[in-house]
Amino acid sequence: MPRMSKVEMYAAIRRDHRGGMSMRELERKHGVTWRTVRKALDSSWPEPRKKLPPRATGLDRYKPVIDEILRADLDAPRKQRHTVTRIFHRLVEEHGADVSYGMVRYNVAARKPEILVESGKAPLEAFVPQTHRPGHEAEVDFGDVTIRLVGELVSCYLFSFRLSYSGKAVHRVFASCGQEAFFEGHVHALQTLGGVPRSKVRYDNLKAAVARVLGLNRARVEADRWIAFKSHYGIESFYCRPGIEGAHEKGGIEGQIGYFRRNHFVPVPEVSSLAELNEMVEQWDRQDDARRIGSRSRTIAEEFALEQPLLMPLPEEPFETGRLFTPRVDRYGQIPVRTNRYSVPIRLIGKRVRVILHASHLVVYDQNVEVARHERLIAKGAVRLELDHYLEVLVRKPGAFPGSTALEQARSAGKFPRSTTRGGPRP
Repeated sequence: MPRMSKVEMYAAIRRDHRGGMSMRELERKHGVTWRTVRKALDSSWPEPRKKLPPRATGLDRYKPVIDEILRADLDAPRKQRHTVTRIFHRLVEEHGADVSYGMVRYNVAARKPEILVESGKAPLEAFVPQTHRPGHEAEVDFGDVTIRLVGELVSCYLFSFRLSYSGKAVHRVFASCGQEAFFEGHVHALQTLGGVPRSKVRYDNLKAAVARVLGLNRARVEADRWIAFKSHYGIESFYCRPGIEGAHEKGGIEGQIGYFRRNHFVPVPEVSSLAELNEMVEQWDRQDDARRIGSRSRTIAEEFALEQPLLMPLPEEPFETGRLFTPRVDRYGQIPVRTNRYSVPIRLIGKRVRVILHASHLVVYDQNVEVARHERLIAKGAVRLELDHYLEVLVRKPGAFPGSTALEQARSAGKFPRSTTRGGPRP
């Protein structure tokens, strides 16, 4: 039989007393003292157990020293304040303290906020609950993610667009968080959602959108292409305050990126391309539509079904999200684009070509004819070569074929088996 709690025992004593049992009978039946019976009859709720005074520790004599260090840190530069490790080392080296690191860490964690309040420097900030109208508001941000791409660990960027009312979010992974990825993420999200929010979209001060922040207010100098993009889709931007003070102004998207990363990027996904990963991301987005946010009674999908008809319609004409470059082809049949190099047909050596750089790939045009298409490189200072671009010169210089970089890249990609290279290239 499970042991009764103290509340249950008090209830039983009071019930038996109402039935006519005397104090002595109550003591014998419940196996308690007269004092316990008296307390149970005086109150149905037991008195809280008194806390024992804290035991003395070897750190007690050094607590004033820790307090002094923490008070001095209030006026020190933010990046030159004491860490717990530094406080521990100072106690050992300067005061000869025989204490453990854990004791110091526990004390600092307890005293640091108390000293901040005692100093009067603790920020007292009120948060006002917000109600979002369906179809009116959204939040956008990037988050870092690590993936295993073709067997190698690389860092990528997770674009997230979240409707504030329903919590419906659309994600996309890019090799960079530049303006091309920023625009393509928007286009993908708006097409997936089937409309544009009618009111403001909240943004951090991303370089893809903001050329310059004017002070600590909300005035911004926006990038010209971003202004044109917003005008095309009818987006009204709202910029959060710079730094950590503005993080709570887009708390929905901050929490969404953390949730998505913890639930879908753990363990680290292994893929052969970003296109494969983004197919998985789209599937994860559909799965997440079935969950409920907090204590809401409806799922994200049910809330979005109410919100979607209230979004503004998408424009009929597409917006060119790629960035234009006009590099000159060097003597190796390569063109520089940002920090990397890509091959083009060698017949274009010395000519200027037109390059449209997208977030995940780039397209090369000679006048209006497409002459090359490459997957965008993630690492800086890398080179991507296509073997077909060099066939014309390799026919004239067959000795250069076995050791060519283009051949090695083709082998690594599985496009050119080693057995076919014996005796030179096949006709």
